[in-house]
Amino acid sequence: MMTYTVMATAPLGLEAVVAREVKQLGYECRVLNGKVIYQTDGLGIARSNLWLRCADRVLIIVGEFVAHTFEELFEQTKTLPWTDLLPQNARFPVEGRSVKSQLSSVPACQSIVKKAIVTSMQERYAQEWLEESGDLYAIEVSILNDVVTLTLDTSGPGLHKRGYRTEMGPAPIKETLAAALVLLSRWQAHRPFADPLCGSGTIAIEAAMIARHVAPGINRGFSAENFAFLPKDSFQLAREEARDALLPQGTQPILASDIDSSAVAMARQHATKAGVFDSITFSVEPIATFFTKLDYGCIVTNPPYGERLSDELTVRQLYKEMGQAARRLPTWSFFIITAHPAFERLFGKQADKNRKLYNGRIECHFYQYLGPLPKREKPVTT
Repeated sequence: MMTYTVMATAPLGLEAVVAREVKQLGYECRVLNGKVIYQTDGLGIARSNLWLRCADRVLIIVGEFVAHTFEELFEQTKTLPWTDLLPQNARFPVEGRSVKSQLSSVPACQSIVKKAIVTSMQERYAQEWLEESGDLYAIEVSILNDVVTLTLDTSGPGLHKRGYRTEMGPAPIKETLAAALVLLSRWQAHRPFADPLCGSGTIAIEAAMIARHVAPGINRGFSAENFAFLPKDSFQLAREEARDALLPQGTQPILASDIDSSAVAMARQHATKAGVFDSITFSVEPIATFFTKLDYGCIVTNPPYGERLSDELTVRQLYKEMGQAARRLPTWSFFIITAHPAFERLFGKQADKNRKLYNGRIECHFYQYLGPLPKREKPVTT
C-alpha cells in the first residue's frame, strides 16, 4: 500500500486540536506552526478530509528542499516524482508564498515551479505540448527561511465548507473554528449545551454533529476523489465508515437562541441541511432573559466584538448581561470568544483560562469559565 507524507494545515493556536483529531484517526504526527504532519495511505487521505473538523486543508507533501537561487528551485523541483502523481492531461495551477527567503518574488517562484513540472512531464511522456484538460491537481510552493515545500492539495475548497451553510449572518464564524471552540470546551453529549447568541447557528450545529459523530465532510466532495494515483474506492470506503459511525440523537438538549428572529430562521435552515435539526432546540430570546433549569451545562458562544464605534454601547451592555446569565446558572461552564479588550471587566469575572485564537484575521481571546462537572454514574460490576 502506497503511503504519503501528509500535512493538515491549521489556524494558529489550533495546531494541538488538529493533532488530537489526527491521533484519533490512528496516525502519529508532528506538530509545527500552522500544520500537523503525518504518514498515511489513500484511505487515510479520504478519512482525513471527511473527519478533520478543525483543519483548513489536507495536503500531500511532494518534496522539501533548500533553495537560494531560481536554478536550484528549478532543478530540485524537476527531480520530484511528478509523473507518479499527475496524469498527462492534468490541470495543475501553482500558487505560492514566500517568507523570509532569498527567493522573495512569489510570481517568479510560481512560474519556475510550473516550468520545472512541465519539463519533467514533457520528458516522461515524450510530448512537447501538455493539454491541461483533465482533472484539477492544485500545487502550492511555500518558501520559509529558504526551505521550499511543494504540496498537492487533496481537499479542494477549504474544509470549513461543510455544505450546510448557504447564507451568512453579519459576523459569521468559520465552521472549523466553531468546531474547535466546542472541542476546546471539552463538552461531551452527556451534558446540556447552549449558544444563546447563536446567529446563523454554526456553533450549535457543530456541537450537534460532534455529539452524533457526524463526519463534517460527509456531504461534500474533494479534489482527491479524482486523483488517478489514489485507490478508486478510498472515498467510498471512508464514507461507508462514516455512515456506520453515526449515533442517534442524544438525551441532553442542545439549545440555540438569539434575539434576532431572522438569524434563528437562518440557523434552522442550516441545521436542517446539516441533518441535525432534530438535535437542536431553537428559540428567539435575548441573553438578558436566558435561563434553564438544567444543570451542569456548557455555553459556547461568539458574541459581537463591537468593532464599530456605533456598536460599542450595545456590546458593553451585552457583555454585562452575559455575566448576569452566568450568575443565574452557577453550575454551567461558559466559553466565550471575543476581541473586546474589556470583556472580563464587563462580564464581571476573570476567566479561569484564556487562550489566544484568531477569528479570520482578528486576534481574539477564548475566555473559559469552568463550572463544576456532573458526577458520572459508575458502571455496576458483578
